[in-house]
Amino acid sequence: MEAIKNRYDFVFYFDVENGNPNGDPDAGNMPRIDAETGIGIVSDVCLKRKVRNYVDLTREGAEGYRIYVQNGAILNKRNEEAYTKNNIKQESKKLPKKLEDQLKVTQFMCDNFYDIRTFGAVMTTEVNCGQVRGPVQFCFSQSVEPVMPAEMSITRMAVTNEKDADKGKTMGRKEYVPYGLYRLEGFVSASLAEKSGFSEEDLDLLWESLMNMFENDRSASRGLMTSRELVVFKHESKLGNAPAHRLFDLVKAVRVDGSSSQPARHFSDYKISIDEGDLPQGVTVETFDYIPPKA
Repeated sequence: MEAIKNRYDFVFYFDVENGNPNGDPDAGNMPRIDAETGIGIVSDVCLKRKVRNYVDLTREGAEGYRIYVQNGAILNKRNEEAYTKNNIKQESKKLPKKLEDQLKVTQFMCDNFYDIRTFGAVMTTEVNCGQVRGPVQFCFSQSVEPVMPAEMSITRMAVTNEKDADKGKTMGRKEYVPYGLYRLEGFVSASLAEKSGFSEEDLDLLWESLMNMFENDRSASRGLMTSRELVVFKHESKLGNAPAHRLFDLVKAVRVDGSSSQPARHFSDYKISIDEGDLPQGVTVETFDYIPPKA
């Protein structure tokens, strides 16, 4: 498949109701926040994990759409496939001596694993397949307004050990955010796509994944998480026709009239707008509130 020819920048909005979108294990699994502002944070790797899960679910078994980083994967075993397929002798922690062979093993990994040619990977383990800079990059997601992390006590009507049988039940904690609308900003580089082989079909799957990744990844701890709106800026050129920050500034989520006096509790409390009148020459914009799964 031919690599994409255009640069893209995008803004993606998603929200959570009574759930924990990204717990911090160093803070008792409380929802991540900026301690100085109270703005909620969801890490880039958290959302990349959900994209990987969606692709694995919907393209399982399809050639070229395997997932490299997934639960239970032994990365060295996967790297060995590149050497076996190309009949190249592998030396511990070293790339092949010939440049041609180096390119072959790295290209094999890009061709077979969707997340490598999309997000990149450092494959310099004992079985060395080199490094790939991914054309798709996510920033940290941030909530539009400060969020109020909370926790509640829960009970389990059972005990773990026989010695605790007289207690009858055990106690636990549940961390959550009552409501938060989060904004992700991201980038797609056509120059890096040429090197990894990231194609138009891969790009369409990325958009599809963002708009559907919560639907088949439900968890009581994450409450109700919903993909709300995807705004895609397409540049006419490979290198781009405007700085990304200028495009991002055109997209705003603001409170609707009459709702700003109370804490937000639903997506309907906000309105997302795009100032298309200031759209730079050579850039087009497209918005999605739903993309049907193609699997």
